[in-house]
Amino acid sequence: MVTGIRRRVVVVAYDDAELVEISCVTGVFDGANRLGASPPYDVRLVSPEGRPVRCSSGLVLAAQAALERTRGPVDTLLVVGGPGHVAAARNVRLVEHVRRLARAGRRVASVCTGASVLAAAGLLDGRRATTHWAFAGDLAQRHPAVDVDAAPLFIRDEHVCTSAGVTSALDLTLAFVEEDHGPALARALARMMVTYLQRPGNQAQISMFVDAPAPEHRTVRQTVDHITEHLDSDLGTAALAEHAGVSGRHLVRLFLDHLGQTPARFVRTARAEAASQLLVTTALPMASIARRCGFSSAETMRQVFLERYGTTPSQHRVVHGDA
Repeated sequence: MVTGIRRRVVVVAYDDAELVEISCVTGVFDGANRLGASPPYDVRLVSPEGRPVRCSSGLVLAAQAALERTRGPVDTLLVVGGPGHVAAARNVRLVEHVRRLARAGRRVASVCTGASVLAAAGLLDGRRATTHWAFAGDLAQRHPAVDVDAAPLFIRDEHVCTSAGVTSALDLTLAFVEEDHGPALARALARMMVTYLQRPGNQAQISMFVDAPAPEHRTVRQTVDHITEHLDSDLGTAALAEHAGVSGRHLVRLFLDHLGQTPARFVRTARAEAASQLLVTTALPMASIARRCGFSSAETMRQVFLERYGTTPSQHRVVHGDA
């Protein structure tokens, strides 16, 4: 909701917040204003009791207002992350005021581990949400009512948005600017900031085949290796549990604890990533790629692509095939 002739943005920070996340968010909105956003953004950094925020880097930022005395309406309420997110999520007063402001907000968002504060406020219950991949397992374990997906850069579930680690704040906030003021201003802003316009929210945070560290737990590591090496085999939870020599329930618990997702979701992601690579590096027909990657049909692969990437396999090949 727009108040007067300005879009009121409230950024919630706390001790041990991540400075880069604060600067990414506020920098994008400030840049939009300098490029003529109309109505412009009115950005306020708020903190518990209005105290200065000592960031995780040791630098101290002056808050512009006290969280407790901040009132709605609010266009965008955004909670940043950082090492202090655990203490923030346990701060009953802070969480209650975030919940109160969310009721008065048009749009609610978090960056990185700021999702834990939204989850503590009950704002993510029944919603699909993301956070930094390294903290996704903890978020899922602490808040089972939240559908945690560690893969995307950001997720929009109705008016509630969550994003991954640190610089994904740029992607999320640029998406807000495009939503509010159109693609032309957002493109100009991205050029000015020398950044992408914009990595789509469903782009993976990391590639499971390249960047993610091998799980430390031996059973999980061996199961992951089995999955990635046998994508065209039966990779149902029961079959995987039998291969690992554990019960299906125990395997699900291990995957949630160490990877932040169920074995079934990991299998879908592994198959989708393998298919995406074959689509852009080979001329194989869709049916062959689907079969090689373990999908029951090309249509099943298409549905998984739509869910994960927001596009079809054929569109993915057209867009990325010449890269």
